[in-house]
Amino acid sequence: METLSKTYFPELKDIEKAANRLKSVIANSPLTQNMTYSKKYKANVLLKREDLQNVRSYKIRGAYNKITSLSINKKTKGIVCASAGNHAQGVAFSCNEEKIKGTIFMPTTTPQQKIDKVKWFGGNHVILILFGDTFDDAKKEAIKFSKDNNCTFIHPFDDPLIIEGQGTIGLEILNQTNQHIDYLFLPVGGGGLAAGVSEVFKKLSPETKIIGAEPEGAPSMHKSLKYNSLISLDKINPFVDGAAVKKVGNLNFEICKKNLDDMLLVKEGALCSEILELYNKDAIVVEPAGALSISALDQYKNEIIGKNVVCIVSGSNNDITRMEEIKEKALLHNGLKALLPCQIPSKIWCLKRFCR
Repeated sequence: METLSKTYFPELKDIEKAANRLKSVIANSPLTQNMTYSKKYKANVLLKREDLQNVRSYKIRGAYNKITSLSINKKTKGIVCASAGNHAQGVAFSCNEEKIKGTIFMPTTTPQQKIDKVKWFGGNHVILILFGDTFDDAKKEAIKFSKDNNCTFIHPFDDPLIIEGQGTIGLEILNQTNQHIDYLFLPVGGGGLAAGVSEVFKKLSPETKIIGAEPEGAPSMHKSLKYNSLISLDKINPFVDGAAVKKVGNLNFEICKKNLDDMLLVKEGALCSEILELYNKDAIVVEPAGALSISALDQYKNEIIGKNVVCIVSGSNNDITRMEEIKEKALLHNGLKALLPCQIPSKIWCLKRFCR
């Protein structure tokens, strides 16, 4: 556990400045009613489609806001970051746009699709290094590299300018609808998105209930809020790579502790079922972290009846080679497939007899 001595809460004026910086590189992602989920939950369910950004996730907002705010001296020395994939794409895009040298560390478990896109967005301005099994492994190495080479580390979530960049999503949502939003469901990994967006809503729509959703295999925010202290997990499941961190940000924890009305855990199988549902029924492609907010709706199915509900769809950087694994997890979760472990003696005819 860790006791915090420093707090920070973003100002609306700073989030508005971030929105102005971002005008040239991002689109105001659509906020649209989803008929499938509206009918299923008897509510007006709106999806904020950050999966439709040019880097296929919201991460470009924080990355570009931070990098363009650096001094000329820091830009000249170059930047370094660590990421499970989406932040890396935002950083790579920003480096290419600003003509800055960037070194990006990613876990060796990163889906190939994300690795390819980082290279594509960064062009010859970015060097990619695969290190460790988790984001936290890559982060430690990236921080060491930044100190050894005297370059700026661009944190994926625990930084005021990153938080303010992600907070621009909240401004957009409130500008895109005249309806009162009763519930806002948002995904939580390191907490940058949750911190920025929740602060906007608490200032401009204080009656909205803000619900965070986190993977069951990486419950760092859930445990930290439960024990009212920043907790670093010993072990996490990296399946939901876009939201699997051992420790949320210091700044983010303090903001989320003040703003979130609930913090939910979502099972992997439920996420996988939602990924397949979104693809089959609405032709929407999402990565596991991108389905977190929608998957959490089922835990609030009684509370949201007749309400206006917004879910932030955070990303769509999914590798097609993962679909078999996603399908199997969904089948197991829905009880349509079972794994039955058994022991077969190493004797002649035993396997044949078992198969009969």
